[in-house]
Amino acid sequence: MSSAFLKNETADAPVVIPARAPLPPGVTNYVTPRGLALLRQELADLEAERGATQHDPDESERSRKLALINGRVGALNQRIASASVVDPANQPHTEVRFGATVTLHPKKGPDRILTIVGVDEADATHGRVAFTAPIARAMQGKHIGDSVTLRTMKGEEIYSVTVIDYVN
Repeated sequence: MSSAFLKNETADAPVVIPARAPLPPGVTNYVTPRGLALLRQELADLEAERGATQHDPDESERSRKLALINGRVGALNQRIASASVVDPANQPHTEVRFGATVTLHPKKGPDRILTIVGVDEADATHGRVAFTAPIARAMQGKHIGDSVTLRTMKGEEIYSVTVIDYVN
């Protein structure tokens, strides 16, 4: 049976550190103040988990868990160290930029409300899109009344920017 189907991993199996959200090479790691707070909270949670794991009586399981946690902490520390905080309050309130919450009105159908955030804070189910996403790049620089063409599974859709807000 393939080891992929086994629930228990062996102690000598390699530890796979889950990848963080991709940030293209050479691109500044912009984050909102909220995004930086979330990264720091994630780090604190991992530190607490590491502390609790150090008391695991199963030495091989403890070693695997600590290797995984330490790898995640390392990747997270790199993201925090490279973070460049952009305060939405300092953005031009008449133009779509990083940190903006934008209301897009289609020709028909419901409005879409999207907030442009850092790659680690992005969550499409809550309307937060990474600044590197095509939809965010299409909106950036737009003003109220401007049109935004988005490619969706239905084809190209044209939206009008109706609200630009920088409340975080």
